[in-house]
Amino acid sequence: MSDLSNWKPCATPGRVALDGTYTRLEPLNWDTHGEGLATAVAGHDSDELWHYMAYGPFEGVHDLRQAFDAAIRAQGWCTMVIRARASGEILGMASYMRNRETMGSTEVGCVTFAKKLQRTTIATEAIYLMARHVFEDLGYRRFEWKCHAQNAASMRAAVRFGFIYEGTFRNDMVFKGRNRDTAWYSMIDSEWPDLDAAFRAWLSPENFDEAGQQRATLEAYRKALQAA
Repeated sequence: MSDLSNWKPCATPGRVALDGTYTRLEPLNWDTHGEGLATAVAGHDSDELWHYMAYGPFEGVHDLRQAFDAAIRAQGWCTMVIRARASGEILGMASYMRNRETMGSTEVGCVTFAKKLQRTTIATEAIYLMARHVFEDLGYRRFEWKCHAQNAASMRAAVRFGFIYEGTFRNDMVFKGRNRDTAWYSMIDSEWPDLDAAFRAWLSPENFDEAGQQRATLEAYRKALQAA
């Protein structure tokens, strides 16, 4: 058991931009990001992105901003905007939520990837950058992922990224006239070195062929590290 007698609270995440090889994350600024975000995640073509979310869907930037500003004020979200580094195009958003700085714990939530961002290198690197920021820059002990227990895609993503399933909170929430059982996942600081190494190996240009297809999966890199 770690000695935490000298533990000190962590700073709040999501206050600075984060740069990767393929991805840039920027703290949400409506003047800078509003129209691009609306193009990426609002409008009728994006309704399905919000099916399992407590918020949305959204018609445009006005109601998107109204909902997120309310969540930021009430719940202290720190929302990051996801850009393709090469083009600058805005492709989605994700928020640091349930920020418990005194405990060294935070959550990545309301993860909303435009269709063109889903199952891409940029999407994976975005989650990696958010995790690396809390563990390496800020010294957090725990990074959480939660989702609707019927959201199979989100649960698969959590496992792929290296979050560990911890259990399901039954009858956890009511929204949009439906019950939500919430599946909880986490990664912790002692696991981060191997997770970091697997992410870096997967994101390396050498892991992709001329067509941009991965040579080895992220899970394969983690298994190799665990077996070493």
